[in-house]
Amino acid sequence: MSKFTLGFKFDQKQVEKLNKVILQDGFTDRVNEVRKVNLSVVQKPTSSEVLIPFITRGGNLILNLIEEISGYDLNAEKGNSLAKEICFGGYDESKFKFLSLEGEAHVTTHALDYYFDEDNIPICTITFYFYTRSKNIVDKSKYIKLTSDIASESNLDYALDRSYLIKNYTLENSILFIDGPLIGGNITHYTVDLIDELHNNNILPVFIVKNSNSNLIIDNLKNISNEYNSDLHWAYKNLREGQRSNIFRYVDKHNKKFSKIFCYIKPFNYITPQRIEIHPSTYSLYQDFIPDLFDLIYYLLLLHGDKKNPQIRPIAIAERYAREVMKTINIELLMRRSSLTQTMDQSRFSGG
Repeated sequence: MSKFTLGFKFDQKQVEKLNKVILQDGFTDRVNEVRKVNLSVVQKPTSSEVLIPFITRGGNLILNLIEEISGYDLNAEKGNSLAKEICFGGYDESKFKFLSLEGEAHVTTHALDYYFDEDNIPICTITFYFYTRSKNIVDKSKYIKLTSDIASESNLDYALDRSYLIKNYTLENSILFIDGPLIGGNITHYTVDLIDELHNNNILPVFIVKNSNSNLIIDNLKNISNEYNSDLHWAYKNLREGQRSNIFRYVDKHNKKFSKIFCYIKPFNYITPQRIEIHPSTYSLYQDFIPDLFDLIYYLLLLHGDKKNPQIRPIAIAERYAREVMKTINIELLMRRSSLTQTMDQSRFSGG
């Protein structure tokens, strides 16, 4: 635990980097170039999730048990004590799509927050991309992206922008909780590279997955393969409130760096469990701390206390900041005239 004590976290130079909203480089130019296309709007901007696919079937994976299959009790009081002694933060994003006949505009706010003396101090970035399958449109601007697969291309941009925020603004000697899976689709190598860089600054990255449709466990443990509909079904039926599952290790046979250590946590009855993921390199570096980490996660789930939308507190706060920043953007107006730079460039948050 000494790696994450309070004494490390009050580096004034690091903290001063927080508490602001940052526009993506060339943001105004990107918007202006798309505006010239004179879009034919087909629907109003809509909220959208970042969807990261994950393959759970086939012969290209290995699933091993690190612990005996069982439920393991968690200690919220211990987690509470830890939360007062260590530095931790959360990451989440909010995304809107603007659909037109000519293509899709994606506006995303990425948010990172840290807890200091009963205040939450965030930092957010705002990004803008336009994707089209029309080469004629792309030829008119270096900022418009040509792609036949908007979902994959936008995921790559998401991964790069997420990495930029986290690499540049995550505080050293801390724990960072990241919303979303560690392994998934075409962004996996970006995530693994990010993890390596975080380790260099003594940052322990933890990935939290809600509402997963994974079948890794039930497809690879023959004795239960016919009993459950999904891994969430298995975890829900086999865990009591306040327990975690045993720890599993997933390995991609073709690229062993694309691996993860994971378990499920059930904070409340009648609520689906959540999957907790860390990279094997993280597990090796911080193995002695992992039991404490699970207690901390359990406490932070209870602290947030929302049974309709169970999340750990730092991710829930990051999500709220991301959504509040998004509310300040009139996306339809943004596509027609530029007023964002003057109003957002110098925006600052008050912690809370």
